[in-house]
Amino acid sequence: MTIHEIQERPQLLIDQLVALWEGSVRATHLFLSTDEVTQIKAYVPQALRQVPKLVVLTDNDGEPVAFMGLTQHHLDMLFIAADQRGHGLGKQLLTYGIQQCGVDRLTVNEQNPGALGFYQHMGFQVTERSATDEQGQPYPVLTMRLG
Repeated sequence: MTIHEIQERPQLLIDQLVALWEGSVRATHLFLSTDEVTQIKAYVPQALRQVPKLVVLTDNDGEPVAFMGLTQHHLDMLFIAADQRGHGLGKQLLTYGIQQCGVDRLTVNEQNPGALGFYQHMGFQVTERSATDEQGQPYPVLTMRLG
């Protein structure tokens, strides 16, 4: 496994990351309907192109298996391929983010207890709760800071 900070974002990579995102969301965001996932998916390519720092973890064949997006010290997104969950890839990426990029805060869907537990295990603590997500949708989000 290799971690890459991505500068150029060709369409092939965007397509691979969107597919990875979708598989991850379908495995972890059980509170979203199929239609909601499809609607959100339409915005993912733009988010991947615009996030200031994109970090991708690739397998030995060079295929993306996880990624995270950062804005300064904030973790904007972290997704693991559905078939790679539970193998330490999230820990590897987040540790890189903390040590190399200064990540010290994030938001997480309250309805995603696996992610919440993971971030708590990694030393983050809930500091704030919002009844809606960043798009104003009725999905509570928690703001967390590295303790």
